[in-house]
Amino acid sequence: MTQVQRPLVIQSQLTRIYCPLQTRTRHAFSRHGLHKLLHTKTVTEADIARLASRPLHPLTLADLVRHGRPPLSAPALYSSANFTLSILPTRLAHRIQSLRNLPFIVVANPHINRIHNNYIHSLSTLLPWAEKEIATLEDEVKFTEVIADLVQTHSNTISILARGFLEARKYISPKEVTRFLDEHLRARIGTRLVAEQHITLHLSSQPHRELLSSSTSAHEDSAQPASSYIGVIDTKLRPASVITHCESIVSEICELKYGVRPHVVINGEPDYTFAHVPVHLEYIITELLKNAFRATIESGKEREPIEVTIAPLPEDDVCEQNENNSTKFISNTDQGNIDVASKTFTGQDVSDTPSAAASEMIRPLADSTPGVTIRIRDRGGGISPENYAHIWDYSFTTFNDDQVSMTLAGGPASKSSSGMDALNAISGPGGEGMNSLAGLGYGLPLGRAYAEYFGGGIAVQSMWGWGTDVYLSLRGVGEID
Repeated sequence: MTQVQRPLVIQSQLTRIYCPLQTRTRHAFSRHGLHKLLHTKTVTEADIARLASRPLHPLTLADLVRHGRPPLSAPALYSSANFTLSILPTRLAHRIQSLRNLPFIVVANPHINRIHNNYIHSLSTLLPWAEKEIATLEDEVKFTEVIADLVQTHSNTISILARGFLEARKYISPKEVTRFLDEHLRARIGTRLVAEQHITLHLSSQPHRELLSSSTSAHEDSAQPASSYIGVIDTKLRPASVITHCESIVSEICELKYGVRPHVVINGEPDYTFAHVPVHLEYIITELLKNAFRATIESGKEREPIEVTIAPLPEDDVCEQNENNSTKFISNTDQGNIDVASKTFTGQDVSDTPSAAASEMIRPLADSTPGVTIRIRDRGGGISPENYAHIWDYSFTTFNDDQVSMTLAGGPASKSSSGMDALNAISGPGGEGMNSLAGLGYGLPLGRAYAEYFGGGIAVQSMWGWGTDVYLSLRGVGEID
Protein backbone atom coordinates (compact mmCIF):
# COMPACT_ATOMS: atom_id res chain seq x y z
CA MET A 1 0.00 0.00 0.00
CA THR A 2 1.44 3.36 -1.01
CA GLN A 3 0.35 6.92 -0.48
CA VAL A 4 0.37 9.88 -2.83
CA GLN A 5 -0.32 13.55 -2.27
CA ARG A 6 -2.72 15.03 -4.84
CA PRO A 7 -4.50 18.38 -5.07
CA LEU A 8 -8.10 17.96 -3.97
CA VAL A 9 -9.98 20.84 -5.55
CA ILE A 10 -13.52 20.14 -6.68
CA GLN A 11 -14.16 22.23 -9.76
CA SER A 12 -17.67 21.48 -10.90
CA GLN A 13 -20.61 22.86 -8.99
CA LEU A 14 -24.21 23.46 -9.56
CA THR A 15 -24.67 27.14 -9.99
CA ARG A 16 -24.08 29.16 -13.15
CA ILE A 17 -20.85 28.31 -14.89
CA TYR A 18 -18.35 30.53 -16.60
CA CYS A 19 -17.27 29.22 -19.98
CA PRO A 20 -15.46 26.94 -20.36
CA LEU A 21 -17.48 24.84 -17.99
CA GLN A 22 -15.82 26.20 -14.88
CA THR A 23 -18.07 27.29 -12.07
CA ARG A 24 -17.85 30.54 -10.26
CA THR A 25 -17.56 28.79 -6.92
CA ARG A 26 -14.92 26.17 -6.16
CA HIS A 27 -15.03 23.85 -3.20
CA ALA A 28 -11.83 22.50 -1.69
CA PHE A 29 -11.68 19.65 0.77
CA SER A 30 -8.70 21.41 2.34
CA ARG A 31 -11.15 24.05 3.60
CA HIS A 32 -12.60 21.36 5.86
CA GLY A 33 -9.28 19.89 6.89
CA LEU A 34 -9.76 16.89 4.60
CA HIS A 35 -6.67 17.42 2.48
CA LYS A 36 -5.02 14.07 3.28
CA LEU A 37 -2.99 11.35 1.68
CA LEU A 38 -4.82 9.02 -0.68
CA HIS A 39 -4.28 5.29 -0.38
CA THR A 40 -3.45 3.54 -3.63
CA LYS A 41 -3.09 -0.02 -4.82
CA THR A 42 -0.78 -1.16 -7.59
CA VAL A 43 -2.72 -1.67 -10.82
CA THR A 44 -1.82 -5.01 -12.41
CA GLU A 45 -2.41 -6.21 -15.95
CA ALA A 46 -4.91 -8.69 -14.55
CA ASP A 47 -6.87 -5.84 -12.94
CA ILE A 48 -7.08 -3.96 -16.24
CA ALA A 49 -8.02 -7.06 -18.24
CA ARG A 50 -10.70 -8.09 -15.73
CA LEU A 51 -12.32 -4.67 -15.52
CA ALA A 52 -12.05 -3.91 -19.25
CA SER A 53 -13.86 -7.17 -20.04
CA ARG A 54 -16.96 -5.91 -18.23
CA PRO A 55 -19.65 -4.05 -20.18
CA LEU A 56 -20.02 -0.31 -19.70
CA HIS A 57 -23.13 0.69 -17.77
CA PRO A 58 -25.41 2.78 -20.04
CA LEU A 59 -26.10 6.00 -18.18
CA THR A 60 -29.42 7.84 -18.05
CA LEU A 61 -30.40 11.06 -16.36
CA ALA A 62 -32.62 8.88 -14.16
CA ASP A 63 -29.45 7.25 -12.75
CA LEU A 64 -28.27 10.65 -11.57
CA VAL A 65 -31.46 11.53 -9.68
CA ARG A 66 -32.16 8.08 -8.25
CA HIS A 67 -30.84 8.95 -4.78
CA GLY A 68 -33.30 11.79 -4.24
CA ARG A 69 -33.11 15.50 -3.59
CA PRO A 70 -30.37 16.88 -1.34
CA PRO A 71 -29.68 17.15 1.47
CA LEU A 72 -29.38 13.36 1.46
CA SER A 73 -29.56 11.13 4.51
CA ALA A 74 -26.56 9.00 5.42
CA PRO A 75 -28.01 5.83 3.78
CA ALA A 76 -28.74 7.78 0.58
CA LEU A 77 -25.17 9.12 0.55
CA TYR A 78 -23.84 5.58 0.94
CA SER A 79 -26.06 4.46 -1.95
CA SER A 80 -24.71 7.26 -4.15
CA ALA A 81 -21.12 6.43 -3.23
CA ASN A 82 -21.56 2.70 -3.91
CA PHE A 83 -23.27 3.40 -7.25
CA THR A 84 -20.35 5.63 -8.22
CA LEU A 85 -17.89 2.95 -7.11
CA SER A 86 -19.71 0.33 -9.19
CA ILE A 87 -19.38 2.46 -12.34
CA LEU A 88 -15.99 4.16 -12.38
CA PRO A 89 -13.33 1.39 -12.21
CA THR A 90 -14.75 -0.32 -15.30
CA ARG A 91 -14.89 2.96 -17.20
CA LEU A 92 -11.28 3.79 -16.33
CA ALA A 93 -10.08 0.33 -17.37
CA HIS A 94 -11.83 0.66 -20.75
CA ARG A 95 -10.05 3.98 -21.32
CA ILE A 96 -6.68 2.46 -20.40
CA GLN A 97 -7.30 -0.43 -22.78
CA SER A 98 -8.38 1.86 -25.62
CA LEU A 99 -5.21 3.94 -25.23
CA ARG A 100 -3.08 0.79 -25.27
CA ASN A 101 -4.70 -0.30 -28.51
CA LEU A 102 -3.33 2.76 -30.27
CA PRO A 103 -0.01 2.26 -32.13
CA PHE A 104 2.80 1.99 -29.61
CA ILE A 105 4.67 4.97 -31.03
CA VAL A 106 1.54 7.08 -30.55
CA VAL A 107 1.09 6.01 -26.93
CA ALA A 108 4.78 6.78 -26.39
CA ASN A 109 4.09 10.44 -27.15
CA PRO A 110 4.61 12.34 -23.86
CA HIS A 111 1.15 13.95 -23.92
CA ILE A 112 -0.77 10.75 -24.68
CA ASN A 113 1.39 8.80 -22.25
CA ARG A 114 0.56 11.37 -19.59
CA ILE A 115 -3.16 10.70 -20.09
CA HIS A 116 -2.50 6.94 -19.87
CA ASN A 117 -0.65 7.44 -16.59
CA ASN A 118 -3.44 9.66 -15.24
CA TYR A 119 -5.93 6.85 -15.80
CA ILE A 120 -3.60 4.36 -14.12
CA HIS A 121 -3.28 6.70 -11.13
CA SER A 122 -7.04 7.18 -10.83
CA LEU A 123 -7.66 3.45 -11.04
CA SER A 124 -5.01 2.87 -8.37
CA THR A 125 -6.92 5.16 -5.99
CA LEU A 126 -10.21 3.33 -6.63
CA LEU A 127 -8.95 -0.24 -6.33
CA PRO A 128 -8.62 -0.15 -2.51
CA TRP A 129 -12.37 0.52 -2.43
CA ALA A 130 -13.40 -1.93 -5.14
CA GLU A 131 -13.88 -4.96 -2.89
CA LYS A 132 -15.79 -3.24 -0.09
CA GLU A 133 -19.07 -1.52 0.50
CA ILE A 134 -19.18 2.04 1.75
CA ALA A 135 -21.31 1.94 4.90
CA THR A 136 -19.90 4.60 7.25
CA LEU A 137 -19.65 8.37 7.11
CA GLU A 138 -15.88 8.19 7.52
CA ASP A 139 -15.58 5.95 4.47
CA GLU A 140 -17.96 8.14 2.46
CA VAL A 141 -15.86 11.24 3.16
CA LYS A 142 -12.62 9.47 2.24
CA PHE A 143 -14.16 8.04 -0.92
CA THR A 144 -15.38 11.49 -1.98
CA GLU A 145 -11.79 12.74 -1.60
CA VAL A 146 -10.77 10.05 -4.08
CA ILE A 147 -13.46 11.13 -6.55
CA ALA A 148 -12.43 14.79 -6.18
CA ASP A 149 -8.87 13.78 -7.03
CA LEU A 150 -10.11 11.90 -10.09
CA VAL A 151 -12.03 14.92 -11.42
CA GLN A 152 -9.04 17.20 -10.88
CA THR A 153 -6.58 14.76 -12.44
CA HIS A 154 -8.55 14.51 -15.69
CA SER A 155 -9.62 18.15 -16.02
CA ASN A 156 -7.37 18.81 -19.06
CA THR A 157 -7.59 15.46 -20.79
CA ILE A 158 -9.05 16.74 -24.07
CA SER A 159 -6.49 19.44 -24.80
CA ILE A 160 -3.58 17.18 -23.81
CA LEU A 161 -4.81 14.43 -26.15
CA ALA A 162 -5.19 16.93 -28.98
CA ARG A 163 -1.60 18.09 -28.62
CA GLY A 164 -0.40 14.51 -28.50
CA PHE A 165 -2.24 13.52 -31.67
CA LEU A 166 -0.90 16.61 -33.44
CA GLU A 167 2.66 15.62 -32.58
CA ALA A 168 2.05 11.96 -33.54
CA ARG A 169 0.19 12.75 -36.79
CA LYS A 170 2.73 10.85 -38.91
CA TYR A 171 1.92 7.58 -37.16
CA ILE A 172 -1.88 7.55 -37.05
CA SER A 173 -4.46 8.42 -39.68
CA PRO A 174 -7.07 11.19 -39.25
CA LYS A 175 -9.78 8.53 -39.50
CA GLU A 176 -8.30 6.56 -36.60
CA VAL A 177 -7.95 9.74 -34.52
CA THR A 178 -11.57 10.67 -35.18
CA ARG A 179 -12.82 7.20 -34.22
CA PHE A 180 -10.78 7.21 -31.03
CA LEU A 181 -11.82 10.71 -29.99
CA ASP A 182 -15.51 10.15 -30.75
CA GLU A 183 -15.57 7.18 -28.43
CA HIS A 184 -13.22 8.58 -25.81
CA LEU A 185 -14.95 11.95 -25.43
CA ARG A 186 -18.43 10.43 -25.21
CA ALA A 187 -17.32 7.88 -22.62
CA ARG A 188 -15.63 10.68 -20.68
CA ILE A 189 -18.91 12.61 -20.42
CA GLY A 190 -20.43 9.75 -18.43
CA THR A 191 -17.38 9.32 -16.21
CA ARG A 192 -17.31 12.99 -15.23
CA LEU A 193 -21.07 13.09 -14.69
CA VAL A 194 -21.05 10.12 -12.31
CA ALA A 195 -18.08 11.50 -10.36
CA GLU A 196 -19.28 15.10 -10.17
CA GLN A 197 -22.82 14.05 -9.27
CA HIS A 198 -21.63 12.26 -6.14
CA ILE A 199 -19.33 15.13 -5.19
CA THR A 200 -22.13 17.69 -5.44
CA LEU A 201 -24.57 15.49 -3.55
CA HIS A 202 -21.94 15.10 -0.83
CA LEU A 203 -21.33 18.84 -0.57
CA SER A 204 -25.04 19.65 -0.43
CA SER A 205 -25.82 17.07 2.29
CA GLN A 206 -25.52 17.23 6.06
CA PRO A 207 -24.69 13.87 7.74
CA HIS A 208 -20.93 14.17 7.32
CA ARG A 209 -20.69 17.73 8.69
CA GLU A 210 -19.90 16.62 12.22
CA LEU A 211 -16.80 14.85 10.88
CA LEU A 212 -15.31 18.05 9.52
CA SER A 213 -12.54 19.67 11.47
CA SER A 214 -14.00 23.17 11.13
CA SER A 215 -17.54 24.31 11.62
CA THR A 216 -19.69 25.25 8.66
CA SER A 217 -19.51 28.97 8.08
CA ALA A 218 -22.14 31.30 6.71
CA HIS A 219 -20.10 31.53 3.51
CA GLU A 220 -20.28 27.78 3.03
CA ASP A 221 -24.03 27.84 3.64
CA SER A 222 -24.41 30.46 0.94
CA ALA A 223 -22.49 28.22 -1.47
CA GLN A 224 -25.09 25.48 -1.22
CA PRO A 225 -26.89 24.71 -4.48
CA ALA A 226 -30.29 26.16 -5.21
CA SER A 227 -33.27 24.05 -4.23
CA SER A 228 -33.99 23.21 -7.88
CA TYR A 229 -30.73 21.26 -8.13
CA ILE A 230 -30.19 17.55 -7.67
CA GLY A 231 -26.42 17.39 -7.84
CA VAL A 232 -25.33 18.61 -11.27
CA ILE A 233 -28.90 18.57 -12.64
CA ASP A 234 -31.09 21.67 -12.50
CA THR A 235 -34.68 20.44 -12.40
CA LYS A 236 -35.92 23.91 -13.39
CA LEU A 237 -33.33 24.80 -15.98
CA ARG A 238 -34.42 27.86 -17.99
CA PRO A 239 -32.75 27.79 -21.44
CA ALA A 240 -33.39 31.51 -21.97
CA SER A 241 -31.21 32.35 -18.96
CA VAL A 242 -28.39 30.17 -20.26
CA ILE A 243 -28.63 31.76 -23.71
CA THR A 244 -28.47 35.27 -22.23
CA HIS A 245 -25.44 34.33 -20.12
CA CYS A 246 -23.60 32.81 -23.10
CA GLU A 247 -24.50 35.78 -25.29
CA SER A 248 -22.89 38.21 -22.84
CA ILE A 249 -19.61 36.25 -22.82
CA VAL A 250 -19.38 35.82 -26.59
CA SER A 251 -20.46 39.43 -27.19
CA GLU A 252 -17.76 40.86 -24.94
CA ILE A 253 -15.00 38.93 -26.70
CA CYS A 254 -16.41 39.88 -30.12
CA GLU A 255 -16.42 43.55 -29.19
CA LEU A 256 -12.89 43.34 -27.83
CA LYS A 257 -11.59 41.70 -31.00
CA TYR A 258 -13.75 43.19 -33.75
CA GLY A 259 -15.16 46.37 -32.22
CA VAL A 260 -18.74 45.24 -32.79
CA ARG A 261 -21.16 42.87 -31.11
CA PRO A 262 -24.14 41.30 -32.88
CA HIS A 263 -27.27 41.13 -30.76
CA VAL A 264 -29.47 38.15 -29.96
CA VAL A 265 -33.27 38.11 -30.03
CA ILE A 266 -34.94 35.34 -27.98
CA ASN A 267 -38.48 34.32 -28.89
CA GLY A 268 -40.72 31.29 -28.63
CA GLU A 269 -41.27 30.36 -24.97
CA PRO A 270 -38.49 32.09 -22.99
CA ASP A 271 -40.04 31.14 -19.63
CA TYR A 272 -39.99 27.39 -20.36
CA THR A 273 -38.05 25.20 -17.91
CA PHE A 274 -37.04 21.53 -17.92
CA ALA A 275 -34.57 19.27 -16.12
CA HIS A 276 -31.09 18.86 -17.56
CA VAL A 277 -27.37 19.41 -16.90
CA PRO A 278 -26.68 23.17 -17.12
CA VAL A 279 -22.97 22.85 -17.91
CA HIS A 280 -23.77 20.77 -21.00
CA LEU A 281 -26.33 23.23 -22.30
CA GLU A 282 -24.02 26.17 -21.64
CA TYR A 283 -21.13 24.61 -23.52
CA ILE A 284 -23.32 23.76 -26.53
CA ILE A 285 -24.97 27.19 -26.68
CA THR A 286 -21.60 28.92 -26.39
CA GLU A 287 -20.23 26.95 -29.34
CA LEU A 288 -23.30 27.59 -31.50
CA LEU A 289 -23.35 31.31 -30.69
CA LYS A 290 -19.63 31.59 -31.44
CA ASN A 291 -20.23 30.20 -34.91
CA ALA A 292 -23.24 32.45 -35.51
CA PHE A 293 -21.43 35.58 -34.26
CA ARG A 294 -18.35 34.85 -36.34
CA ALA A 295 -20.33 34.27 -39.54
CA THR A 296 -22.42 37.38 -38.92
CA ILE A 297 -19.40 39.63 -38.40
CA GLU A 298 -17.33 38.22 -41.24
CA SER A 299 -20.22 38.65 -43.71
CA GLY A 300 -20.72 42.27 -42.65
CA LYS A 301 -24.23 41.60 -41.29
CA GLU A 302 -23.56 42.57 -37.69
CA ARG A 303 -26.69 44.74 -37.64
CA GLU A 304 -28.83 41.70 -38.42
CA PRO A 305 -30.06 40.03 -35.23
CA ILE A 306 -29.25 36.42 -34.39
CA GLU A 307 -32.62 34.87 -33.67
CA VAL A 308 -32.95 32.18 -30.99
CA THR A 309 -36.27 30.35 -30.72
CA ILE A 310 -37.12 28.16 -27.71
CA ALA A 311 -39.79 25.50 -28.27
CA PRO A 312 -40.78 22.72 -25.84
CA LEU A 313 -40.81 19.27 -27.38
CA PRO A 314 -44.42 18.00 -27.72
CA GLU A 315 -45.26 15.25 -25.22
CA ASP A 316 -46.77 13.13 -28.00
CA ASP A 317 -43.40 13.24 -29.74
CA VAL A 318 -41.71 11.97 -26.58
CA CYS A 319 -44.21 9.28 -25.64
CA GLU A 320 -45.23 7.80 -28.95
CA GLN A 321 -42.58 8.34 -31.58
CA ASN A 322 -40.20 5.50 -30.90
CA GLU A 323 -40.35 3.31 -34.01
CA ASN A 324 -37.36 5.01 -35.61
CA ASN A 325 -35.49 5.47 -32.31
CA SER A 326 -35.19 9.19 -32.99
CA THR A 327 -36.73 10.47 -29.78
CA LYS A 328 -37.32 7.65 -27.34
CA PHE A 329 -33.98 5.86 -27.38
CA ILE A 330 -30.30 6.62 -26.92
CA SER A 331 -27.71 4.55 -28.76
CA ASN A 332 -24.71 2.97 -27.11
CA THR A 333 -22.60 4.59 -29.83
CA ASP A 334 -23.79 8.04 -28.74
CA GLN A 335 -22.62 7.30 -25.20
CA GLY A 336 -19.30 5.73 -26.16
CA ASN A 337 -20.46 2.38 -24.76
CA ILE A 338 -19.63 0.43 -27.92
CA ASP A 339 -15.95 0.36 -27.12
CA VAL A 340 -14.49 0.01 -30.60
CA ALA A 341 -11.13 1.51 -29.69
CA SER A 342 -10.55 -1.02 -26.92
CA LYS A 343 -12.13 -3.78 -29.01
CA THR A 344 -14.71 -4.72 -26.38
CA PHE A 345 -18.48 -4.62 -26.19
CA THR A 346 -20.33 -6.42 -23.41
CA GLY A 347 -17.14 -8.39 -22.85
CA GLN A 348 -16.73 -9.46 -26.48
CA ASP A 349 -14.85 -8.31 -29.54
CA VAL A 350 -17.01 -5.87 -31.47
CA SER A 351 -16.11 -7.49 -34.77
CA ASP A 352 -17.74 -10.70 -33.60
CA THR A 353 -21.05 -9.09 -32.68
CA PRO A 354 -21.79 -6.22 -35.07
CA SER A 355 -25.55 -6.69 -35.03
CA ALA A 356 -25.70 -6.82 -31.24
CA ALA A 357 -23.60 -3.69 -30.92
CA ALA A 358 -25.74 -1.81 -33.42
CA SER A 359 -29.08 -2.85 -31.91
CA GLU A 360 -28.36 -2.08 -28.25
CA MET A 361 -30.48 0.93 -27.38
CA ILE A 362 -30.94 2.71 -24.06
CA ARG A 363 -34.27 4.10 -22.91
CA PRO A 364 -33.79 7.50 -21.22
CA LEU A 365 -36.78 6.89 -18.91
CA ALA A 366 -39.81 4.61 -18.86
CA ASP A 367 -42.12 7.65 -18.69
CA SER A 368 -42.22 10.77 -20.84
CA THR A 369 -39.17 13.02 -20.66
CA PRO A 370 -40.02 16.63 -21.50
CA GLY A 371 -37.37 18.39 -23.51
CA VAL A 372 -36.69 21.41 -25.65
CA THR A 373 -35.71 22.40 -29.18
CA ILE A 374 -33.63 25.56 -29.61
CA ARG A 375 -33.16 27.08 -33.05
CA ILE A 376 -30.30 29.53 -33.65
CA ARG A 377 -30.73 31.44 -36.93
CA ASP A 378 -28.14 33.82 -38.39
CA ARG A 379 -27.73 35.84 -41.59
CA GLY A 380 -24.03 35.09 -41.85
CA GLY A 381 -23.96 33.83 -45.43
CA GLY A 382 -24.28 30.11 -44.74
CA ILE A 383 -21.75 27.31 -45.03
CA SER A 384 -20.01 26.72 -48.33
CA PRO A 385 -20.74 23.35 -50.00
CA GLU A 386 -17.10 22.23 -49.71
CA ASN A 387 -17.10 22.90 -45.96
CA TYR A 388 -20.58 21.61 -45.19
CA ALA A 389 -19.52 17.95 -45.37
CA HIS A 390 -16.78 18.54 -42.78
CA ILE A 391 -18.57 20.54 -40.09
CA TRP A 392 -18.47 17.56 -37.68
CA ASP A 393 -14.77 16.81 -38.21
CA TYR A 394 -12.06 17.52 -35.65
CA SER A 395 -10.43 20.28 -37.66
CA PHE A 396 -6.91 19.67 -36.45
CA THR A 397 -6.89 16.26 -38.16
CA THR A 398 -6.79 18.06 -41.52
CA PHE A 399 -4.07 20.60 -40.65
CA ASN A 400 -1.09 20.87 -42.98
CA ASP A 401 2.46 21.00 -41.61
CA ASP A 402 2.52 24.78 -41.34
CA GLN A 403 -0.77 24.86 -39.42
CA VAL A 404 0.44 22.10 -37.09
CA SER A 405 3.67 23.97 -36.40
CA MET A 406 1.82 27.22 -35.67
CA THR A 407 -0.66 25.46 -33.37
CA LEU A 408 2.04 23.65 -31.40
CA ALA A 409 3.89 26.95 -31.08
CA GLY A 410 0.77 28.60 -29.70
CA GLY A 411 -0.09 30.63 -32.80
CA PRO A 412 -3.28 30.75 -34.90
CA ALA A 413 -3.94 27.71 -37.09
CA SER A 414 -7.19 28.81 -38.68
CA LYS A 415 -7.42 28.41 -42.43
CA SER A 416 -9.41 31.59 -42.91
CA SER A 417 -8.60 34.19 -40.28
CA SER A 418 -6.47 34.55 -37.20
CA GLY A 419 -9.35 36.57 -35.79
CA MET A 420 -11.19 33.31 -35.21
CA ASP A 421 -8.91 32.58 -32.31
CA ALA A 422 -10.54 35.33 -30.29
CA LEU A 423 -13.70 33.21 -30.28
CA ASN A 424 -11.93 29.86 -30.18
CA ALA A 425 -10.20 30.97 -27.00
CA ILE A 426 -13.40 30.62 -24.98
CA SER A 427 -13.82 26.98 -25.91
CA GLY A 428 -12.99 24.26 -23.48
CA PRO A 429 -15.40 21.69 -22.03
CA GLY A 430 -14.93 19.82 -18.78
CA GLY A 431 -12.62 22.27 -17.03
CA GLU A 432 -10.20 23.03 -19.85
CA GLY A 433 -8.07 26.17 -19.67
CA MET A 434 -9.20 29.27 -21.50
CA ASN A 435 -6.91 28.82 -24.50
CA SER A 436 -6.23 25.09 -24.36
CA LEU A 437 -8.38 24.13 -27.35
CA ALA A 438 -8.08 27.28 -29.45
CA GLY A 439 -8.04 26.48 -33.14
CA LEU A 440 -8.28 22.70 -32.70
CA GLY A 441 -11.84 22.37 -34.00
CA TYR A 442 -13.44 20.50 -31.09
CA GLY A 443 -16.43 22.79 -30.71
CA LEU A 444 -19.18 21.27 -32.86
CA PRO A 445 -18.17 17.59 -32.53
CA LEU A 446 -18.07 17.82 -28.75
CA GLY A 447 -21.25 19.91 -28.62
CA ARG A 448 -23.04 17.22 -30.60
CA ALA A 449 -21.68 14.55 -28.23
CA TYR A 450 -23.14 16.41 -25.23
CA ALA A 451 -26.50 16.78 -26.99
CA GLU A 452 -26.72 13.15 -28.12
CA TYR A 453 -25.56 11.65 -24.84
CA PHE A 454 -29.07 11.67 -23.36
CA GLY A 455 -31.07 11.34 -26.56
CA GLY A 456 -30.92 14.82 -28.05
CA GLY A 457 -29.09 16.03 -31.12
CA ILE A 458 -27.93 18.89 -33.33
CA ALA A 459 -29.04 19.42 -36.93
CA VAL A 460 -27.67 22.08 -39.27
CA GLN A 461 -29.46 23.58 -42.28
CA SER A 462 -27.51 26.08 -44.35
CA MET A 463 -28.51 28.31 -47.26
CA TRP A 464 -25.25 29.19 -48.97
CA GLY A 465 -25.14 32.93 -49.55
CA TRP A 466 -27.83 33.65 -46.97
CA GLY A 467 -27.47 32.10 -43.51
CA THR A 468 -27.65 29.06 -41.25
CA ASP A 469 -30.25 27.48 -38.98
CA VAL A 470 -29.01 25.19 -36.20
CA TYR A 471 -31.53 23.03 -34.32
CA LEU A 472 -30.51 21.80 -30.87
CA SER A 473 -32.79 19.27 -29.20
CA LEU A 474 -32.34 18.10 -25.62
CA ARG A 475 -34.12 15.43 -23.64
CA GLY A 476 -34.93 16.20 -20.02
CA VAL A 477 -35.17 14.07 -16.92
CA GLY A 478 -38.97 14.07 -16.67
CA GLU A 479 -41.14 14.85 -13.70
CA ILE A 480 -39.29 14.56 -10.38
CA ASP A 481 -41.06 14.42 -7.04
